[in-house]
Amino acid sequence: MIRNVLGSVVALAGAAAVVLSPFRDWYDGRPGHDYRVRDLFEGITTTSSAVMVSLFLPFLVVAVLAVAGVVLRSRLVVALAGVVALGFTVLWMVRQGQATGSLTVDPDGSGLQWGVVLALGGGLLLLIGSLVMSGRRRRRGRGPDAGAGTPDYDARTAPYPTPGYQHPDTWPPTQEPGPSTQTSTYPEPEPDPYTGPEDPRRHDGP
Repeated sequence: MIRNVLGSVVALAGAAAVVLSPFRDWYDGRPGHDYRVRDLFEGITTTSSAVMVSLFLPFLVVAVLAVAGVVLRSRLVVALAGVVALGFTVLWMVRQGQATGSLTVDPDGSGLQWGVVLALGGGLLLLIGSLVMSGRRRRRGRGPDAGAGTPDYDARTAPYPTPGYQHPDTWPPTQEPGPSTQTSTYPEPEPDPYTGPEDPRRHDGP
């Protein structure tokens, strides 16, 4: 539970940083929302872009994936959001380097700026958040004690086991006490039909 909370906080912080990054300067005072998405695949140009067809669009998708992963407690979805954020940022860096010949960070504020840092940092926070989260717990069994050991298990509301029920993981198997059904294979002696007093002549010789 604590891991899910911590991971969710880290993931949401990363999603917020990613969504905010296009509204910061990325390179030489040019904000991220001024770059078209198509420029990442065709090459960086000086043409300005509308917000919804700029770098803000893929980062908005990243934020939606991150929120959905947190709500569903899905580590895979949160990690996917981080990979998408890092992928688009790295692709932009490659295209920007091809357009300018190199990527620089200058003391006067030119070159790479805080928008790129926020995008990269947000993607890393999403990956870290997915690693911290514990995700959903799966119930392994379906017997009467299948929910035992989980936070939602309540012994008072658990179904009563049927008579003679034995959990399949129990070894060695036990046998309920009861009358044995095993019968002897030896023939039983026939009863003597004579029930009166013993005749002493039966033991006398001829």
